[in-house]
Amino acid sequence: MLYTCPMHPEVKRESPGKCPKCGMDLIPIGHPPEKHHHTMHMEEMKRKAIVSTVLTIPIVLYSKSIQELLRFSMPEFPGSEWITPVLSTIVFFYGGTFFLKGMVEELRLKKPGMMTLIGIAIGVAFIYSLSTLLLGGMAFFWELATLIVVMLWGHWIEMRSVLGASRAVEELAKLMPTKANLLKDGEIVEVHVSELKPGDIVLVKPGEKIPVDGIVIEGLTHMNEAMLTGESKPVPKGVGDRVIGGAINMEGSIKVKVEKTGEETYLSQVLKLVKEAQESKTKLQDVADRVAFYLTVIAIGVGSLAFLVWLYLKGDLQFAVERAVTVMVIACPHALGLAIPLVVAISTSYSAKNGILVRNRLALETMKYVDTVVFDKTGTLTEGKFGVSEVVAVGISEKELLRLTAGVEERSEHVIARAIVEEAREKGVSFPEVKNFRAIPGKGVVAEAEGKEVAVGTSLLMEELKAEKETKILNRVKEFESYGKTVVLVAINRKLTGAIALSDKIRRESYEAVSELKRLGKRVVMITGDSEEVASYVARELGIDEFFARVLPHQKAQKVKELQSKGRKVAMVGDGINDAPALAQADVGIAIGSGTDVAIESAGIILVKDDPRDVVRVVRLSSITVRKMFQNLFWATSYNLFAIPLAAGIGYRWGILLPPAVGALLMSLSTLIVSVNALLMRRSLE
Repeated sequence: MLYTCPMHPEVKRESPGKCPKCGMDLIPIGHPPEKHHHTMHMEEMKRKAIVSTVLTIPIVLYSKSIQELLRFSMPEFPGSEWITPVLSTIVFFYGGTFFLKGMVEELRLKKPGMMTLIGIAIGVAFIYSLSTLLLGGMAFFWELATLIVVMLWGHWIEMRSVLGASRAVEELAKLMPTKANLLKDGEIVEVHVSELKPGDIVLVKPGEKIPVDGIVIEGLTHMNEAMLTGESKPVPKGVGDRVIGGAINMEGSIKVKVEKTGEETYLSQVLKLVKEAQESKTKLQDVADRVAFYLTVIAIGVGSLAFLVWLYLKGDLQFAVERAVTVMVIACPHALGLAIPLVVAISTSYSAKNGILVRNRLALETMKYVDTVVFDKTGTLTEGKFGVSEVVAVGISEKELLRLTAGVEERSEHVIARAIVEEAREKGVSFPEVKNFRAIPGKGVVAEAEGKEVAVGTSLLMEELKAEKETKILNRVKEFESYGKTVVLVAINRKLTGAIALSDKIRRESYEAVSELKRLGKRVVMITGDSEEVASYVARELGIDEFFARVLPHQKAQKVKELQSKGRKVAMVGDGINDAPALAQADVGIAIGSGTDVAIESAGIILVKDDPRDVVRVVRLSSITVRKMFQNLFWATSYNLFAIPLAAGIGYRWGILLPPAVGALLMSLSTLIVSVNALLMRRSLE
């Protein structure tokens, strides 16, 4: 079993113990931490910092070197000379042992890092200062105490930043209600959500939250899913519609049949994905880890060299120790340890709240470098269902033609008939009363509506009825058919009066999505199993750069491979079912329109909503995330270029020396800059 740290998920080991970065108890991966465990740990760190700060004040005031520097004196009394060493010892053991334990843990794992540097620095400083009480020399107890204080506050700032970044995910967890109204034997029984099982029927009243994922079996309402999927508009729900646990019922009472409970629910899967994303590694995280390791080696090497050089040149043990301690404090990879995880924590929690689920952090990082976005057509760029795309009429309005046609087709169960009726209902037209309805197999239907004979069907039906032809309509029919659309003809009183073209309707959002991707410099490609005519029409309509038609599901991965062989970095956007091989083959796999089914192993990124514009949001999120990672790596390491040489004493000749406390302050300042820079991501994302 692997164990990890609640605050630093990148830390993993095969046995329980303490986190080498923060000292927290490691917990099994996949197990939730104890309630408020990380908050309690942060409060403990704050308490140590406050107590150590209070004790350090008299240490500084009673230090002879500080009094001589600032030309002041403190009241003396019997034993006052012991204030500095005694209180420094308390600070060392109360606040400093935290870092010593971390050092031991790092060395035990053979991964020296931040805690090792701090531990060596304060350990050497403390032992040397104690030795001066017996052997003489100038101790630096006040430097030791202020160093520990600055490090404790810096560590608390880091923990507070990480905790703040994780709160969005915690807020998601709070969305799930604890109680539900179970319908049992005709009565309403209030039960705990954990008692619900698939097949149970629950009553959800206006204003209440949906207790678990299910399907509406009675009632009409609108749902507020903003905190779950990022959908800002209320979502209409009726019989047969699925609802998500945690969504708010805005209007009428509804009855919901339970489908998923516990870890199978949408929200539980979202939280699981966010944890997986925050625990997974990225290339930049690997870079940061390697830099931190080399920085540790360099710090120990340069610190040791500075100690030996200054001991040889000056023969001053106190000065030599001070230089070595300052080098190791300056080089602490504290900010490096925070640089990437904090950015990832913010980006993954933000994306989860907006219906973008990042399964693999590497996928999000890679998205910035993608130059080709491949869309599956059906169900992604289009709605995946038959719908009316054009209505043509001569001698009658298009609305009137649709009204009469829908009135006749209402009695038919054919998929084309249902699409026409649905279109008419969306337009709000009233249907005429129909008489003498008859269906002619393979050709169409004929009926009487408002005293007129209305025939709807193929050209064979028109020929059979000997309907009078209309050139304008026939020309448009040829045009529609060249696009691969299905066309039905409409004759009124045996005269060709109109035509209705049907196709898989293009999503309105697809136009904006393709346009924005091209504006961002991405090449947009479409893959479909449909005919060349249909693919050509959709590609022209949306302005797609390239398309592949008549591609079977198992051949889609091959097309992605062909694009990659040309040196392209490819993101594949599909429905996650038929497109699974292509999603896995692509550099970044994006499953779109997954609804409540977010467990798609083949995709690195999952889009909850049926909205291709979210692909654009992923591109922007990736760009901002990677940019912030690079900025943080810069701030976390650049100050070392001038600070380490100064700490080693290269400026001694010109009177420039960095005391250990100032070194700690610089190091903590870089940590603060990294934290603030990462937290400013929210402003860029909104």
